[in-house]
Amino acid sequence: MRHTILGAGGSVGNALAYELLKSRENVRLVSRSGFAIPGTESFKADLTVREEIIAGVQNSDVVYLCAGLQYVAKIWDELWPVIMRNTIYACKKADAKLVFFDNVYMYGKVDGKMTEATPFNPCSRKGEVRAKIAILLESEIRSRNISAIIARSADLYGPYATKTSVPYILVIEKLMRSRQPQWLLDARRLHSLTYTIDAAKGMVLLSKTEECYGQTWHLPTYDPPIDGESFIKMVAEELDVEPDFTVLKKGMLKMAGIFNKTISESYEMLYQSEFDYLFDSTKFNKFFNYSPKPYSAGIYETIEFFRQK
Repeated sequence: MRHTILGAGGSVGNALAYELLKSRENVRLVSRSGFAIPGTESFKADLTVREEIIAGVQNSDVVYLCAGLQYVAKIWDELWPVIMRNTIYACKKADAKLVFFDNVYMYGKVDGKMTEATPFNPCSRKGEVRAKIAILLESEIRSRNISAIIARSADLYGPYATKTSVPYILVIEKLMRSRQPQWLLDARRLHSLTYTIDAAKGMVLLSKTEECYGQTWHLPTYDPPIDGESFIKMVAEELDVEPDFTVLKKGMLKMAGIFNKTISESYEMLYQSEFDYLFDSTKFNKFFNYSPKPYSAGIYETIEFFRQK
């Protein structure tokens, strides 16, 4: 089988590529940059250009949409629907199955656990975009126009997760550089984190199981969730450093957002740190009899990975 990863080079795309290579699968990486990993085929394509994505998907059996866009709501609103429509069209033309790696922005602020049955109630511009493209794909699935899976994860940490991983940016990287770690808003709040390798293994298992298609699945994520203070302490213990940390408050972030576009764009998502963020993957865990990586083991493996890098 040929497995094609659209938007290769990101945290999940990389973890997925190496997981597929371990299984001796035929892997094609599609990206604008021509990103390559030894043992894979590299293909340059812009996912917003239909002809290019058709060429990238050609002769594929399974396609994984793992693309990441610049963290700007206006860009998401303009480009994500185009990318989703192009991907669906290309997969139908190639008679390929689709696995869409998704997040939980469309759920909005949830009181309790997020499950596959949680209704869409976005409270951010980016959440509205994610709801729009998820609904678009769901409609195609219901009409039996495409064989596809929506695979959602919580916020990521683990090997390969750097630029888009808040736990890496605020905690792991800072402590590895002997700097003071930080946490957003409230370090006592519980916050589910999906381990990148669990996410990759989960997508591979889903892609190879016919009866999983036509459904939404939450990728394996350890339960119970962890609070920010405990996460920082675990990382500090592994590095044998002090766990002293600071908390970034809303006012500080709003002020910083005036001067930093990325912080400004992140401000609307702060509800995810202001309240408990509880992600439930019971459906997946039970179906595959899968045990997600505990946080202590995941943190250890993450630090070893970045030490070697």
